[in-house]
Amino acid sequence: MNRATQALLDEYQKSIRELIFVIQNISDQQLCKIVDHETQDQECRSIQTILTHVIASGYSYTVYIEHSIGIHSTRPEPKIFETINPYITALNAMFEYCLQCFKLHPNVVIEEHDPLKKINVKWGQQYDIEQLMEHAIVHILRHRRQIEHFIFKLSEDRI
Repeated sequence: MNRATQALLDEYQKSIRELIFVIQNISDQQLCKIVDHETQDQECRSIQTILTHVIASGYSYTVYIEHSIGIHSTRPEPKIFETINPYITALNAMFEYCLQCFKLHPNVVIEEHDPLKKINVKWGQQYDIEQLMEHAIVHILRHRRQIEHFIFKLSEDRI
């Protein structure tokens, strides 16, 4: 595996560790409580829905990469948990799935300039593998921040 790929994986793992640090002490009530009653995005109403979304998305990024290198895989179905520990386990498993993809294909080209060889994702963007991994990292960071705000709101409610 080249240094650029290893750096991306290190940062991805770091973002996941930071998220786990933020969520590790969340109570079952806090996990499941709807915090954002106004959002139209059903995946961002509670910490539970956010974590379910983050894990499903993480698998999707790796499956996109696998498809781009000729591996036909399927993303696991999203799972909803009622306690925090299964989410922590699932976040680590999601990262391990991604790591294994790169370990099995250490010479995969991550930077692609040819638009015809870019990965087309369902939300309409085109990425090469490097850009998709960068997106995956920032996706974790953005939702970690969102969860931190939810935790603050929940602490104000004394839940």
